[in-house]
Parts: sequence; C-alpha cells; structure tokens
Amino acid sequence: MESTYNPQSIEAEVQQFWTDNKTFKAQEKPGKEKFYCLSMFPYPSGRLHMGHVRNYSLGDVISRYQRMQGKNVLQPMGWDAFGLPAENAAIKNNSAPAKWTYQNIDYMRGQLQSLGFGYDWDREFATCQKDYYRWEQWFFTKLYEKGLVYKKNATVNWDPVDQTVLANEQVIDGRGWRSGAIVERKEIPQWFIKITDYAEELLNDLDQLEGWPEQVKTMQRNWIGRSEGVEMTFAVEGSEESFDIYTTRPDTIMGVTYVALAAQHPLSVKAAENNPALAEFIAEVKASKLSEADMATVEKKGVDTGLKAIHPLTGELVPVWAANFVLMDYGSGAVMSVPGHDQRDFEFATKYGLEIAQVIAGSEEDDISKAAITEKGALINSGEFDGLSFDEAFKAVAAKLESLSKGKITVNYRLRDWGVSRQRYWGAPIPMINLANGESVPVPEDQLPVELPEDVVMNGVTSPIKDDPEWAKTTYNGEAAFRETDTFDTFMESSWYYARYCSTDSNDQMLDPEKANYWLPVDQYIGGIEHAILHLLYARFFHKLLRDVGLVDSDEPFKSLLCQGMVLAETYYREGANGGQEWIAPTDVEVERDEKGKITAAKSKIDGEPVISAGMSKMSKSKNNGIDPQAVIEQYGADTVRLFIMFTSPPEQTLEWSDSGVEGAHRFLKRVWKLAADFTEAAKATELDASNVNFASQHKALRRELHKTIAKVSDDIGRRNTFNTAIAAVMELMNHLAKAKLESNEDLVVMQEAVRAVTLMLTPIVPHLSHKLWQEIGDGSQVEDALWPQVDDAALVEDEKLIIVQVNGKLRAKVTVAADASQESVEALAKEEENVAKFVEGKTVRKVIYVPGKLLNIVAN
Repeated sequence: MESTYNPQSIEAEVQQFWTDNKTFKAQEKPGKEKFYCLSMFPYPSGRLHMGHVRNYSLGDVISRYQRMQGKNVLQPMGWDAFGLPAENAAIKNNSAPAKWTYQNIDYMRGQLQSLGFGYDWDREFATCQKDYYRWEQWFFTKLYEKGLVYKKNATVNWDPVDQTVLANEQVIDGRGWRSGAIVERKEIPQWFIKITDYAEELLNDLDQLEGWPEQVKTMQRNWIGRSEGVEMTFAVEGSEESFDIYTTRPDTIMGVTYVALAAQHPLSVKAAENNPALAEFIAEVKASKLSEADMATVEKKGVDTGLKAIHPLTGELVPVWAANFVLMDYGSGAVMSVPGHDQRDFEFATKYGLEIAQVIAGSEEDDISKAAITEKGALINSGEFDGLSFDEAFKAVAAKLESLSKGKITVNYRLRDWGVSRQRYWGAPIPMINLANGESVPVPEDQLPVELPEDVVMNGVTSPIKDDPEWAKTTYNGEAAFRETDTFDTFMESSWYYARYCSTDSNDQMLDPEKANYWLPVDQYIGGIEHAILHLLYARFFHKLLRDVGLVDSDEPFKSLLCQGMVLAETYYREGANGGQEWIAPTDVEVERDEKGKITAAKSKIDGEPVISAGMSKMSKSKNNGIDPQAVIEQYGADTVRLFIMFTSPPEQTLEWSDSGVEGAHRFLKRVWKLAADFTEAAKATELDASNVNFASQHKALRRELHKTIAKVSDDIGRRNTFNTAIAAVMELMNHLAKAKLESNEDLVVMQEAVRAVTLMLTPIVPHLSHKLWQEIGDGSQVEDALWPQVDDAALVEDEKLIIVQVNGKLRAKVTVAADASQESVEALAKEEENVAKFVEGKTVRKVIYVPGKLLNIVAN
C-alpha cells in the first residue's frame, strides 16, 4: 500500500465505489432485525453549514455501527423544500422559488455525498414535488371526512400596504418587513386540524418514549399543558347573555371582584356599539401584536364595558372589563379576576381602583394591600367554605356549582388546534373548494394533486396563485366554484416525511402499510432541540392519524431521540462608522495566543489592521463566523471533518470549532495510515501463521489493551452514544500499538489483529480511510459488509500483575507477579528487590499492607 495518506484520491475512489454498487440501498428483509436511523432533513438553503455536518455525521456513525451489528439498516435523505425563505430568496434574486430550490438541492446533495454519508439515495424526495404533497392533500381530505378538519376565523398579522398576511418573523418592531407599515391584527378564515382531540394521548404516550431526553418530554408536557379545573357560567345582568370561564383555582371564587374579557369577545364588541372609549380600546388591541408569551410583561390596560356579571354562588354583581391581557385565542376569552390572589389581577385592580378581597389565609408577612397572596391555604371570608384546604374547597365549590347547574369539573389543555393555513405561495395548496353558498368541500380524489404552478413571477407582495383568478376557478357538481388559495404550513410536510421514506415507490397510495410497518417506528431520530415542541409534537400527532386510518401499526414515530448541540466558532469584529459592528470571518483573521490558548491579539489577513475578538458564538450569517465545510473537506478530506466533529464534544453539548483541532484529527488519521503501512511492509517478508503461536507477556498485554478498547468502544457507541470517548479510547490504543515491535511472527499476528480491529472500530467514523485500509489488511470482504469486532474474553484475563511496592508509603519498586500469586510470594519477591531491601535493612517490619494485584506497603522502623 502507499506509504502516504492521500484523502482526496481515496475519498473520490471510495465514494464512486458506493455509488456504483448501491452499497447503502435498503430493502425489506422480513426475519432480519431492522434499524431505521434518520436525521432531520435539511431546508435547501443553498449550502450546508457545520450544524448540518454535525447532525448528519452523528446519524451516519450510528447507521454504520448498526449495520456492523448485522442489522438491516435504512438511512434516507430528502429535502424540506417548501417555505417562506425560498420566496424571499426568489424575490431578491429575481427568480422563481422552484428554480432556486432545485438548484440548491443539486448543490447540497453533492455536498452530502462528498462527506461520505451512507444514504439510500433511491429514496430521496423533495417535499415540493407533487408526488409527495399529493398524498398530503389526499390525507387532509380524509381527515376532513373524519371531522378532524374545520375552518374558522382566526387573528393574523396583516400588512395594510402590501395587503398580505405576515408570519411572526416578518413583523419587525410592529411593522411589516417590506413595507414598513404598522401591522394590524385581522381576522380571516383559516383551516385547522383538531390536535386537541389527541391531547390526552399525546401526553400519556410520552411515558412510552424511554429513549427520549427528559428535557424534551418535559417541554412537550408543558406545551400540552393539561390542567384540571372548574368551568363555570356567569350570567349578565338584565340580559339573556352569559359567558363561561375556566379556572384551576375555584377555591378563590369568593374573591372574584371583577371579570375580564378579551377585547374581541362578542360581549366586548357588542358593548362597544354604545361606548366610544371601549371601541377605541378594542381598535388599539386589534392593532397590537401580542402573543400568549407577551402577556406576562405587557402593560395591563382595560376599559369598563358597563356590563355587570352575576356571581354564580353569591348572586352579587361584579363589573365586566375588557382587558388586553386576555386573548380570545386561548380558552373562552374570559377570566374571573381575583386580585387578592393573582398578581396580574392585583396589578390591574390597583391601576383602576377595583376592589381587592382576601379569601385565602396568608402568613404574617403577607400584606394584601401590597401584593397578591398567591400561595394556597385555608379559606377565609368564604362563607360555607371557610376553613377548607385547597383540595377540600376544590371539590366543595365544584359540587355546589354543579348542584346549581352553573359549573362542573373539567380537564383543560393549553394546547390549541393546529392552524395549517398560510397565505404565501411556496407551499402545498390546501385541497378544498369554496362554493358559492359559502360552504367548503374537499377536492375530489380523482382531481388530486392540486398542483402548485412553478413557472411564476414573484411581485414581492402577494401570492401568484392569489393574483391569478384563473388558477382558482373550478366547478363542483356543475356549479362554478373556487379552489382554496391558501397553502399548507410547512410543518405539514415535515410531520410525515419519515414515513414516506419507507415506501417512496408507492405511486398509488400514501404509504405501503407492509413496508411502512417493517421499518417504523424510526429507531434513532437525530436533530436540534429547537424542534422539541412543534415539529416533534406535530409528527407524533400525524403518526397517530396515520395509525387511525390504518396505514401504520405503531403509536409513536420515533423510538429514540438524540438532540445534538450547536456548533460554535470564534467571532471577530470592528466598530463601524455608524457605531455598529462589522463582523469579520474567522478565516480572514490571524491570531496570537498565549500558552493556555487564549487569544492575545488578532488582526485582519486582508489589511493587517487589528480586529476585536468577541469569543465563541453559534455559527451564523449575522456574525459572519460560519465555516464552509467544503473548504475544510478540500484541505483535509471528509474523514478529518467527521473525526473532528465526533471527537471534540459529546453530541448533546456545544462544539467549539478549532482549526488546531482539525489539524490534530488529520494527524491522527495519518498515524493510523502509517501504522497500517508499516505493518503491511513488515508482513511482506514473512508468511504469517496465526494457527500455532506462543504469545509472550508483551503480546498478551497488547491484546489485553486491544480487547479492553473493543469493549469500551462498543459500549460508548452502541449504548451511551458517547462517540468522543470511543475515539479517545482508540487513540490511547494507538499509543500502545506505536510502541509495539514488528519483528517476529507473534508480533505481526498481534499487530494484524489490532490494525484490523482499529480499522473496523473507525469504520463508522472515517469510512473512506477504513474502506481503503480494509482492502489492504482485511479478510477479503468489503468493510461495509464486515461485522463489528468481538471481545475475546480470554484476552482480558491477566496472567500477570504489576505490583507497586512501597516502604513506609513511598514508592521503592515495581514487581511483576503471577495473577494468582499469594501475598507471601509477592512479599518475598518484593524483599528481594535491591531498592526495597535497602530501606528495610536494619529495621523491624511492623506491618505489611497488601492490596491484591495492586500494591504492597511495608511499614518498618
């Protein structure tokens, strides 16, 4: 073999081999254990970043390891291709989103292939292809037929100049990102899927997910937000109107001093007809952009509606206010306000001079005039409920309300139904038809897919399919009708892509149940924790929908979840003339470091002038600190990039990019290559005979290190997912191998075993180098078909032990003894050592401390 490691030529050759032989093509093999490994698919933004490289390297290492366990492995790849960024880029580049997207896919596919990821490319698809979204549309119509889809008015961000709905990220400081106009809150019809019907199952089934991080499960539990409370009805004085509220604190019901309604509540709107101040307040709230998260910090504002509500237990009248901290989108749009025991209600009551009543006993330090008493306690000033604890009061108040037909115990969820309508162009058209009578019906199955035209001109304002009245025209039962011009939320596509990979060749059905149920659920899913709630929750929901229409058998889509940490890099900047910061790419900066590696000076490679170091930060365009994977691959090779990514940090933690670390990874691979080259050169001169060898102690010691390493690496990769410690163990083994001789038959037999094992253990991580080495030192098979090295338990048994000998606690000698040597024989052997005898001579041995197989300490004076 060549004496010099040349990654560029090796990697090109090996990748061509994989392509020609379809090495990673997956096929169903009933009776053989399968393993489905999936990394979250990328948005085709144009170029891979190091976050992608880390995500997909993790998946590839796991996939290749499981293949070496003899499993039938599926690892597919595709593209999350719809979405607003493509529209923005198309507008900027005067192109159509489809053209821009497909060009990016072609380039990024090449990048993935250059990194040597073992994907089954025959299963590749992009979600913007009609063969994919056709089945999404079909499934939506089936959900409609099952009563799980509905349409209702919902509040959105509306740009009055561009005349379009904006996503939250397009609203900057309350203004439209393009027009700069103040964004309004506007109600428009939107399509929803009833995820709330599955809230309890989504919550309970989290307990099945033993392979998920607890942090992610907790985030989902909190998002679903199950609570048990009491729903009660307040009547309106002098009217047949009433409204419902839900509370988890019915124990405070006797402390209600006012009721707050959302500005958009029907009662608020009706009362505003004769109340100019209220009408002005409603308009102000409508124009503001407030989410549920904003409620905690927003200034509390409100207007008295003039209405009075009747307390359901006391019959007393309480004022009804419209308040900006109540959202119509959450709950019933009405809350009972207890300022004595809720700080938000307290602040509002204090601001507007409303009554504050104490009905829960507090501590001596509590002062109801200064702050709400929010801790639970015994009831006071509550009539028949006085003295009851929270739990007792909960049941008693609920029972009293139920006896009066004014309330009941109910379970509520924070989770809201999934709004899937988007008013932008680059998405899958929603397959519904709007009739002249105002009704909506599904597009008939034989008319699917409703195709999105790709050859369009973007004007930067409205969707091309909304601008083109001819596109929407259709007929239904012979009558003129119009197609829906909204498109799906792109979370729709990413919620079932994992299942479509199982049967991408199914042209006449969404999924082939036989194939889908062979591969599903996904055994290992990998992606960023930023997807912990929405994507992962929607995918879990979608899987249960697929199950309930008979397409899959399992309850959950992903058995195990690995959330990788971010990739960080150094950041550098200069102060701009306008006071801002001009970020400079790390590749354009030359740095000086002290002996601890801390940056002491930095200057631009371009003009030689100083720049300021701002420390490590997540790689991003905004700070210009992204490292182009392609440039590193061209310099060092893909295997070096993969090794560095896997070695530098545990997968869940952040990874700090380091040029010196990359160089170190490259040096290690050269060491591996050199060791194999030295071995093959030495082996040429002799015919190895492994059948009848007589291993000396040094050979046994080396084999023991080898098989200890195999055991550790197997556990680190297979069970713990601690790839960095696995690599560190191989590096430590390499230190031992570098000192071993290559002279006798026994030397070469042990080295052959070791080099083969090292090659196999590195195969998942650096597959190109391993493929080439295996051709030189393997058993004649391809390394991709090789099985993981097995631990030889006999090699782990120690024939000899190295004993530390101390005199009065100080090291005086080291002796090698038989593993089963008695204390007496160890003691006798130690006393024969010259350096031990010297310090014991003429002294009385008072005590001998022996730690079997490790230490002998002679206490003498």
